[in-house]
Amino acid sequence: MADKNGTKVTEFTLLGLSQTPELQIVFFVVFLTLYLLTISGNLLIMVTVHVDPRLHSPMYFFLSNLSFLDLCYATVTVPRSLVDFLSRSKTISFNECITQLFFLHFFAGTECFLLTLMAYDRYVAICNPLRYTTVMNRRVCFQLVASTWLASFAHSFTQALLTFQLPFCGPSKINHFFCDVHPLSVLACSSVFIIEVVMIANSGMISVSCFVILLASYTGILSTILKIRSADGRRKAFSTCASHLTVVTLFFAPCVFMYMRPSMTFPADKVVSVFYTVVTPLLNPIIYTLRNEEVKTAIKRLRGRTSNSQGAQKM
Repeated sequence: MADKNGTKVTEFTLLGLSQTPELQIVFFVVFLTLYLLTISGNLLIMVTVHVDPRLHSPMYFFLSNLSFLDLCYATVTVPRSLVDFLSRSKTISFNECITQLFFLHFFAGTECFLLTLMAYDRYVAICNPLRYTTVMNRRVCFQLVASTWLASFAHSFTQALLTFQLPFCGPSKINHFFCDVHPLSVLACSSVFIIEVVMIANSGMISVSCFVILLASYTGILSTILKIRSADGRRKAFSTCASHLTVVTLFFAPCVFMYMRPSMTFPADKVVSVFYTVVTPLLNPIIYTLRNEEVKTAIKRLRGRTSNSQGAQKM
């Protein structure tokens, strides 16, 4: 936190995606459009699951939580980026930077655990359907979701605390559009090998444990699906799992690329970061809406109900 003369580092400068004013305007329009679509799409999922009794099941309870997380996840970085695109001064205080890093890993970690939990939910529903309502009852679902938030808090607190302890001597320019572990670590003025090992171990432990559970769940699911004699039954089971597998791939692949490596920068880092912080939160509700007939039908019912209420008010 201090430079060579003992002066405390109080702020950083975010270099962003581009220094060209014209491109920054383009990025502002694109980010704002995607963010507004992300808000509307995820809110639609949350409201639909809340008001439609047919969707009051563990699977859709987890889906509504996923939409809430996507909304929070995008909000950690996008609003700040929108301000920076139109601002000449792109400085961020040290404390604000660490706070952004904390919430970025907090919501990302929670989503990682939640996606793993959703895989286990599908495993119980497909492989042990007779006990599904007993195993995944309301109380258990709330406890499992709460545990994902607590586990992620421990993860993000560790990452933020380790980053907070890094010695910064300058330069103070972060070659990124938000504060994260690697862009900050490369600015450290002394060896951070031990801290890097702990950070990678922290992320690696989560990634490996989630991967093992995902692999075990889908191995059991695939084995059960192949035993289903009905073609329609197999199609429905595959359709449900395909949506989740797509979301898992879109989320885990960029995160593994970004965090399961030493602190170094690559040309593709910013592109990958845009994808998992801006694009993925928008794609998740689209994927689940397009591939899930129950959600599409529920949205149509919600629209019909809204239209009817508006018509009654006009009368």
